[in-house]
Amino acid sequence: MRLVIAECQVDYVGRLTAHLPRARRLLLIKSDGSVSVHADDRAYKPLNWMSPPCWLVETEPDTAEAPQLWVVTNKAGEELQITIFAVEHDSSHELGLDPGLIKDGVEAHLQELLAEHVETLGSGYSLVRREYMTAIGPVDLLCRDADGVSVAVEIKRRGEIDGVEQLTRYLELMNRDPLLAPVHGVFAAQQIKPQAKTLANDRGIRCVTLDYDKLRGTESTEFKLF
Repeated sequence: MRLVIAECQVDYVGRLTAHLPRARRLLLIKSDGSVSVHADDRAYKPLNWMSPPCWLVETEPDTAEAPQLWVVTNKAGEELQITIFAVEHDSSHELGLDPGLIKDGVEAHLQELLAEHVETLGSGYSLVRREYMTAIGPVDLLCRDADGVSVAVEIKRRGEIDGVEQLTRYLELMNRDPLLAPVHGVFAAQQIKPQAKTLANDRGIRCVTLDYDKLRGTESTEFKLF
């Protein structure tokens, strides 16, 4: 991973246009080719980014006073244009292969149960494989729906935004495989936060709330009004 702190201006040119005026920002260039622009807020979310497959070309300035131009282009021809006026830090780091998130006992058991009762996701669903391996980690379940379309399922005990982001990365990668594409996504959890539902819906990912007791074939001992 390459980390660059620079005073820069950013313009996105494509189906939509966006402009970030000149300011100090963090630029992340990852080994998968992605480039993202960050401010010192917003937690995980970048101000702008280009997802792989994309290509970065760094153009050297004509004079010492002129700014440097980075152009990141994706396969659709859209461009992330980063005009760099001054670089304060530029370093590269080898992070190695990430093992991914390790599930707790409940999540692991949910995965087992859902694999056994995959029809919970919808009529006509069938299981292709558990722990389907991708280049960036394993997808919990790879299924097919009633129409034979591939479906990647990410399972959590508590569904939050980071889980949706994780499934989004899997879907971006899997949809490049012509043997799998198109691949739809299902985000399944015992509880799903409203913000995670909103993000999932925005990205075309279906949310499913899981009843752990029902999957285990037992009834909850809690009193219910209805």
